[in-house]
Amino acid sequence: MSSTNVLILDEHADWYAEALARPGYRFTAARTAEEAMPLAADAQVLIGLAPRIPADLVAAMPRLDWVQALTTGVDNLLAMEALPPQVALTSCGGFHGPQMSELAVMLMLACARRLPAMIADQQAGNWNRWEQPLLRDKTVCIIGLGSIAEYLAGLCRAFGMRVTGVSDGRREAPGIDRIYPRANIKDAAAEADFLVVLVPYSARTHHIVDADVLAAMKPSGILVNIARGGCVDEEALLAALREGRIAGAGLDVFATEPLPPDSPFRRLPNVIVTPHIGGYADVYRQQALPIVAANLDAYAKGGAAALPLIERGAKP
Repeated sequence: MSSTNVLILDEHADWYAEALARPGYRFTAARTAEEAMPLAADAQVLIGLAPRIPADLVAAMPRLDWVQALTTGVDNLLAMEALPPQVALTSCGGFHGPQMSELAVMLMLACARRLPAMIADQQAGNWNRWEQPLLRDKTVCIIGLGSIAEYLAGLCRAFGMRVTGVSDGRREAPGIDRIYPRANIKDAAAEADFLVVLVPYSARTHHIVDADVLAAMKPSGILVNIARGGCVDEEALLAALREGRIAGAGLDVFATEPLPPDSPFRRLPNVIVTPHIGGYADVYRQQALPIVAANLDAYAKGGAAALPLIERGAKP
């Protein structure tokens, strides 16, 4: 009986290949797209981080039947013309709550307490002190109430925060004190000390945080975007930050990534930029492994039809 050829593209590809070893599969590992290219022609399954799967590699895989993304987001794959519509597509999700939530809390604390200014003083040898704002008794509003938001709500409540949310799909959620429909997002933004964007990106959520939402925020308000760059109108955000209409922003995602070196976001003193690290963790491989293993077992029994497929008609 012939084996299914699986190509793993990842910096830890050898680890995945060893951990996933099972009858009926033959695994090949590549750390880079360049290493993967000579192995592409025979592969029927491709495993890798979606943003790092290039179109030319997919185009070089005539036998490809299934792509298993190691990420939740598959925006680039949904838009990739080189990926035939009949190819099955699955992703990894449900385990990003801890790392995403900890980043959100880090950005809230760092922005509110003006950590960059402290670091600048440290490097300059200055000893400046100012009152340190607490998270306790502040209101955080989370736009998008999925599983990550629930985890974040738990952390925020541990800090003594009031938690609200914006969602059209839920009327109540664990740890959320009040939920606003999207039609009332400006009301939610107006009472929030921190506005955290966690909604999935789609045509409907494009620029869900626009100039009107930013205008509704408090002058002391801080925006945290750990969702997708397209969820926020970046030009409107730049204007609000430059003019001091909001206090600051912690941004992990951008409309253009990597963020260009000359981006004005890099130069604003009230902005903290992180390089799309929200989903990363030192245990990411261990988190993703059970999902990939379960999908491989399902595929072995029932082919692509047995997989939890992403609807290929969806648009990023």
